[in-house]
Amino acid sequence: MKRVFNPKENYQSSKQDIGYVNRKDATQADYDRIGFMSGLEVHQQLLTKRKLFCNCPAGLFHEHNDYDAEVIRHMRPTLSELGEYDGTALMEFRTRKEIVYRLKHATTCTYEVDDTPPFPIDRLALEEAIEISLLSKLNIVGEVHITRKQYLDGSIPTGFQRTAIIGVEGKIELKNKTVRLIQLSIEEDSCREISDIGHIRTYKTDRLGMPLIETVTYPDFVNPDEVKEGCDYIRFLNRSTGKVRTGMGAGRQDVNVSCKGGSRVEIKGVAHTKWIPELSHNEAFRQWALLRVRELLKENVKDQENWKIEHLRMSASDFKGNPNFDGIFEDNHQVIAVRLPHFYKILSHFVQPGKVFANELSERLKVIACLDQPNMTHSEDLNPILSEEEIQGIFTKLKANKDDAFVIFDAPEDDIKTALETIEERCKMAFEGIPEETRKSFEDGSTIFERVLPGADRMYPDTDSAPIPLSADYIEGLRDQMPNDIIDRYNQMQEWGIAKDTYTYIFSKNLYPVLTKIVEDLKFSPKEIGNFLGHKLKFIEGHYTSADEFDYNNIFDLFDFIKTKGLDIEIAQSILIEFYQHPKMDFESILESINFKELEHDNIISQISFLKEKYKEVGRKQGAEFEHNWIMGQLHKTSVGNINLSELSNIVKKQN
Repeated sequence: MKRVFNPKENYQSSKQDIGYVNRKDATQADYDRIGFMSGLEVHQQLLTKRKLFCNCPAGLFHEHNDYDAEVIRHMRPTLSELGEYDGTALMEFRTRKEIVYRLKHATTCTYEVDDTPPFPIDRLALEEAIEISLLSKLNIVGEVHITRKQYLDGSIPTGFQRTAIIGVEGKIELKNKTVRLIQLSIEEDSCREISDIGHIRTYKTDRLGMPLIETVTYPDFVNPDEVKEGCDYIRFLNRSTGKVRTGMGAGRQDVNVSCKGGSRVEIKGVAHTKWIPELSHNEAFRQWALLRVRELLKENVKDQENWKIEHLRMSASDFKGNPNFDGIFEDNHQVIAVRLPHFYKILSHFVQPGKVFANELSERLKVIACLDQPNMTHSEDLNPILSEEEIQGIFTKLKANKDDAFVIFDAPEDDIKTALETIEERCKMAFEGIPEETRKSFEDGSTIFERVLPGADRMYPDTDSAPIPLSADYIEGLRDQMPNDIIDRYNQMQEWGIAKDTYTYIFSKNLYPVLTKIVEDLKFSPKEIGNFLGHKLKFIEGHYTSADEFDYNNIFDLFDFIKTKGLDIEIAQSILIEFYQHPKMDFESILESINFKELEHDNIISQISFLKEKYKEVGRKQGAEFEHNWIMGQLHKTSVGNINLSELSNIVKKQN
């Protein structure tokens, strides 16, 4: 059966067929056309000394190979309250994973490995979660009920996560719209994954059990930029309280995306909000492409209910001379060819930039059958490792028709059955549309399959924890001590003219109270102080190391010293560089260490005429601009802190 077919051309034509648009070129009309819809689940660790349900310290981390013991477990699903199994739990059980936990005595106790009942919930964490719920305009529950949420991926040794809803039905105000909130929950954080190779997944437990809040929105976002704006707002709101942890891994978000006729797909663990627009854009179009695949299959496959794959085992002689198959039949590995009836042009159909439908199969083989990638090739590979002669030979062996396709994978004997089931299962899903699943995110905007999307069946009450009543007086007492809304702070900074690229840093470090205190008490320009904090302090923090933990509140003392001393604000950066590195130094000592000398304005200005004459002698390029820059350079060291540099620059220009 000879076929003339170019997979790369099919990839491009199918991409055009669904109307894919690059994100930078996309308009709201494009998102309306495909019915873009998105919601958020924003996670943020709370700043507490202990973990949520035990007395182990929170925030202490260790290296991958720094551990005192290992625990090995195999996860099994349990029935829900309705006597049903959760789909995610069943999927994880099929993988036959061996879960290895690396424990450090300093950060782990018997609670984490489910040998001890939970301690009472950390009251500070609970209070912080209530306060952030109030800021989010959520209705606080009258009684906190702790539940268990099944996690059979091994990220929690007990197989479940303890979680509790704190507030429901709130809202946040963005620039152009109101976004509704479903709820805010408090829960324990999971382990950190070290590796996932074959049937062995390894974690470390230092992060396990740390208090975490999760803010969940309704799917009110209608374009990718709105999703990012909403996520930034929630993160700003959380961090503006000063009650949450910051830094790598302290905040993570899941992005739920669907399109018209699609399903909810959760992009899991997005590390940076700047990734969100590209990820949500590509996921919406991935679903749009899969809906087109469904249409094509419905046209080609008349009897979908009885559709099934066929397979046969290949031998080394089938690939004689092909270096890609050298050694592949060793260690009990088999090569299986799978016929996919009526899947011609489907495997190379576009689904996301750089990926085709065949990737949907390969990703599930990696996760469910535990076949490490690259784990397969196929008849429509964009970068084929099979010759045309080999492709035709395999079609012949499979007794394929002209509208069929095939997949070839290699696997140990024990994994072949699961691999075949996985391929057939995913192909049958293509007849239905978009499977609900969670997907792992990457910086380039692409995603890969991670697991089946969990359902309500995995939730059940925690019989080890009693309900916690919250009185109205207690809640109102917390409300009275809360700061003003984040949107008010945002608008105030806009009115002050502070650069927008400083907002993320200022809110994430909870510097707004310091900013307003300096402005209100010391009468400095809010624009100048805001830009100083968001640009210069950020630069210093990224390039210097503090001998002790730096207290941002001490920045007020720095500007108070400058004002009392009558120094110009330009010297603030030089002082802060030293102060940040040595927080216990007094400011007078810092002035000495940076060789600052107080000079009267007249002493500095009087040097200008002398420098003008000297410039004529130094042989530099002549001209007013060059002369001005040279003179300012000569005066800079003695001028900083003594006279405003802009004022000095104008004086130099006037003396031309």
